[in-house]
Amino acid sequence: MFYHLKNTLRIYPLTRSVTQKATSSKNSLQYCANIVRQHDYENYLATLLMTKALRSPAFVVRAFNAEIARVQDQTTDPQTAAMRLQFWQDAVNLIYQNQQSYKIPANPITQELYKVCISYKLPKRYIERLISSRQSLLKTKYFRTMEDVEIYTENTVSTIYYLLLCIAGVTNVHADHAASHLGKAQGMANILRYVHVFNYHKTVSLPMDILMKHQVSQESVLRGNDNENMRNVIFEVASRANSHLEKARSIQVPKITNQIFLPAIAIDKYLTKLQKVNFNVFDKRLLQGSPTLPLTLYYKRILNKF
Repeated sequence: MFYHLKNTLRIYPLTRSVTQKATSSKNSLQYCANIVRQHDYENYLATLLMTKALRSPAFVVRAFNAEIARVQDQTTDPQTAAMRLQFWQDAVNLIYQNQQSYKIPANPITQELYKVCISYKLPKRYIERLISSRQSLLKTKYFRTMEDVEIYTENTVSTIYYLLLCIAGVTNVHADHAASHLGKAQGMANILRYVHVFNYHKTVSLPMDILMKHQVSQESVLRGNDNENMRNVIFEVASRANSHLEKARSIQVPKITNQIFLPAIAIDKYLTKLQKVNFNVFDKRLLQGSPTLPLTLYYKRILNKF
């Protein structure tokens, strides 16, 4: 089912032009979709199920986010990472300063992001927030409290949903409220999911106040030690993520937003799997994708629920 959908994915250029430019735009959009597929697969599956009008710009926004999110994974040198983020910041400044696309860097993502930002009048503050939050984390390198985690996930994940709501033309306070909670839930689940990745970079992503509360040292986390105290830390973070997920689902939102919030399904599946392994975040079974996720997403999309 998803194989057929993926291979019949149509790319719809955002502007009318001559055939050569339309082909170039189509290739750039396909490039964006491939970036999301490679680096953000669960959101890729969810985006495939969005309506034609929303699918292409959603891939562009998610591709942009995927690129800046993996900057820290591409290098261990903070200065190099900062320079790469600065490239994206400069590109965003050009997008909002100029109306001529030829001045935008010749990068498929920046070219398509320019079209999306202009076509849908996306607020610059949201785009900049995605970059600045990563720049701040490069400097601090850790989260002091759970509240810091919530601020970070609001800025890096909830903001994506705000942008997608803008693209869908949804101006609804309840939708914004649900997007805020859903983004925090997804962000916290991602932090738990990628503890082993942060360990590779010798960085502890879990909030320090929760680690201290349960007497777990940073060294213990970096070594991947599984014990009762560590599981209590994971349980507390996972419980907060689940609380945000339940709040998001309890809010009545316009029907069109249900397709935007489909990633809630993947979050739920991960948290359920984490519970089944008794909150051992280092259990290798957590690294395996869910074989039933595509079918569940498709089923929920038909029901227009998340």
